[in-house]
Amino acid sequence: MRRVLRSTAVSLTAVAALALAACGGGAPVQDVFSAGGWPGAHADARSSNTSPADGPRTPSFAWSRPLLAPTTSGPSVSAGGQVFVTTRAEHGCNLYSFELDSGRKRWCNRLAPAVAAATPVVDRATNIYVGEDGAMNSFTELGQLRWRTIVSGTPLSAQFTGDGNLLFVTQFGVVSVLNPQNGREVVPSHQLIPAPTAAEGQNLPLPPADLGLDQCAFGGPECPVPAGPAIDLASGNFYLTLRLPDRDRASVVAMRYADGALTGLWSADVLDGGTSASPSLSADGTTVYAGDNKGTLWALDAATGQLRWSRPLGYPAAGTPSVSSDGLIIPAPGQGGHLLALRDRGDHAEVAWERRDLAPVGGPAQAGGAVGYTEVREGPDASAPTSLLTFDTGTGETLDQDTLPGGGGPTTGTAIGPDGEVLTATALGELFVLR
Repeated sequence: MRRVLRSTAVSLTAVAALALAACGGGAPVQDVFSAGGWPGAHADARSSNTSPADGPRTPSFAWSRPLLAPTTSGPSVSAGGQVFVTTRAEHGCNLYSFELDSGRKRWCNRLAPAVAAATPVVDRATNIYVGEDGAMNSFTELGQLRWRTIVSGTPLSAQFTGDGNLLFVTQFGVVSVLNPQNGREVVPSHQLIPAPTAAEGQNLPLPPADLGLDQCAFGGPECPVPAGPAIDLASGNFYLTLRLPDRDRASVVAMRYADGALTGLWSADVLDGGTSASPSLSADGTTVYAGDNKGTLWALDAATGQLRWSRPLGYPAAGTPSVSSDGLIIPAPGQGGHLLALRDRGDHAEVAWERRDLAPVGGPAQAGGAVGYTEVREGPDASAPTSLLTFDTGTGETLDQDTLPGGGGPTTGTAIGPDGEVLTATALGELFVLR
């Protein structure tokens, strides 16, 4: 039913003598995510775009808020029902907090423009962490600044590690791990692209912190790392994509944060034409999934980087796939794409179902109860209204379709709240909640 590159190292603060120890040495795994909400760009540490909350099968429009500026990243939601979203506003606020129940604005702040590139990540205490031009910041749930740490480039959406620290990478390929209590560096940062030597760098100016960000949305060559990592909390292994200078392909790169260091594990040069999205991990941590700009979804062995299988999709992957705990993979449709579900059979992908009758304009999200959500265009014309599509993840069958009042064009992410609320933001700058 339908209802109305180059990067130059920038030193961080010195490591405190009593800073948190790095992952490893038998340290217990901590999940400091705001469990029960949608606390990061892709919901969880493995970037699965899934939620354990039972999703409504016939959601209804609850509220919407104009954000007064375009958005390029999706919302995050704390377990307590606080929504965070960034915008590309040229003046005034560009970081917002809203109450999930009512849509009331709790607070807003003005950061440097590149804050729009990242979704805030939220911890159990409802502190948030979000980057801007040349810095990572942390704010309290009331919007008060806790700390600000200078970095090289612009931090993309962050993750938490198994020992409770904050891990992120900038578009320049600088990987950092910070103590979330004080913003101090826990281990020395790691540069995926070697910095110029002293002799080479004598006459080179520091690159602007937002250099190449405009190309991250489509995985262009001036944005070496376009999106945040996926991390296995138990092992400390994490995965990201990297496009080295003058390369036509991007790589899936595996690293480990353990034993007081950041170390490289492997690199697989498979993403033809680059990519604009984060990889995602299977629930058991054994397989990494990543899509490329030429229309192929890749499945790699998480331990070795060896190819398990690849599958042509027929359209570029415009985002990170949704990967459920039982292994249902729903790629993010790109331009000209359709809704498709796959099953990983070890050495190949099997089509579970597909819907070629839909024109998706958003990324998929899976909830408990075999329910999924994505945004679709209601007609063939690009100016047609946008709807939230609710579908059965087992069959692909439409359960419900709800027009987003006044909404149009593509969306920047689908999120699921702690009680099954469904959230999305349009690229034009409108936040919608259905429940």
